[in-house]
Amino acid sequence: MSTNLRRRSFAAIALAAAVTLGAAACSSEEPGTGPTEQITLNVDVFGNFGYEELYKQYMAEHPNVKIVERGTGSQLDAHNQQLTQRLAAGAGAGDVVALEEGVIISYLDKANLFTDLGEFGAKDLAGNFIPWKFQQGTTADGKILGLGTDVGSMAMCYRTDLFKKAGLPTERDKVSALWPTWDDYIKTGQTFKSKVKDAGFIDAVTNTYNTILMQKAGQGAGYTYFDKSGAITIDTNPAVKDSYDLAVKILDAGLSAKLQAWTQEWNNGFKQAQFATIACPAWMTGYITEQNGADGKGKWDIAAAPGGGGNWGGSFLAVPKQSKHAKEAAELVKFLTNPAGQTAAFKSKGNLPSSPQALADAAVKAAVNEYFSSAPTGDIFAKGALDLKPVYLGAKNAPVRTAVENALRTVEQGTKSSADAWTAAVTDGKKAAQ
Repeated sequence: MSTNLRRRSFAAIALAAAVTLGAAACSSEEPGTGPTEQITLNVDVFGNFGYEELYKQYMAEHPNVKIVERGTGSQLDAHNQQLTQRLAAGAGAGDVVALEEGVIISYLDKANLFTDLGEFGAKDLAGNFIPWKFQQGTTADGKILGLGTDVGSMAMCYRTDLFKKAGLPTERDKVSALWPTWDDYIKTGQTFKSKVKDAGFIDAVTNTYNTILMQKAGQGAGYTYFDKSGAITIDTNPAVKDSYDLAVKILDAGLSAKLQAWTQEWNNGFKQAQFATIACPAWMTGYITEQNGADGKGKWDIAAAPGGGGNWGGSFLAVPKQSKHAKEAAELVKFLTNPAGQTAAFKSKGNLPSSPQALADAAVKAAVNEYFSSAPTGDIFAKGALDLKPVYLGAKNAPVRTAVENALRTVEQGTKSSADAWTAAVTDGKKAAQ
């Protein structure tokens, strides 16, 4: 993804950042403790945040600290459920925990469960983040609950081998030109299905639906299932029903492989070339690479998303109050989320930085992903990232989203009509919001 020069440049920046943070940590030791006291910091994440090399670097600079990452590869829902249980129990949570964008708002009014990172210098770091990203992790009274990791700039990943089989162009510029709108995307899918019978055009309706919804919300009212007053808008926000109807149109065209995202069957779908396209925020590139393995290298590429840009995904790192090493955990959070740390995570797993400095880094701007047919991922994802519009997600966003996704899957599986499924989505979504 980068030249030796860029690697050396990044290493110098990262080392300087690590030394600075290491000095800060040592200078703030409490009486009775010292840099030789051995401690373990557990870091609870979902998916893969790309921190392996950063952990090694941090431990080399802090010989008294051992970092254990827990949960890598786990599903977001399982991670959230486990975190909720551990916070309620007052024990068992990691010293550092990942909070996804749709979840962090539910903890803003429960900030007493978390360490205020502002007490450990985070208030001086606002300039390291896109302003709205920093604000999303800050409570109304100024407590810093979490520092941002990535954002989810939008694109569309596609299999060049399946496109070639269908007689479609495979060059990314020509593929992008096939679908300036979602209706054009559907037409392209119908052409694909007329030639390729043993693969879907999309993986799962829920992924496509969520992409469309985040686009429409970002380009419109700026929220999805809840407005900023906290009122549920599942049946009053046009973005929700319009996105639902467009997802149903994709299903009616017979384009789905009918897989359920984040299941083993879905993972197998990557390996077995069961679908040709997948909605692709920046973080998805790392997941695809992991699931396809070496056999998939060069068989994928990245085109523009239909309907314009948008943001789907992104997370934060926080320190639960129950941690016995809050100061050390806060220092690790600052290190992992600083511009050099975000650049390293992007180079490792493709997670797009939420730091303006990292987005401007040559290692990010000029990045090329060899796995995805040497796609210029820096240009595709980072270009315009500073212009991404935040989408407000209410405190009960996750359970309401699940209700809508479950309803859409009944349409996908043919067990309910789209009208009946919509009624169920609204009913179940409102119950989930209570």
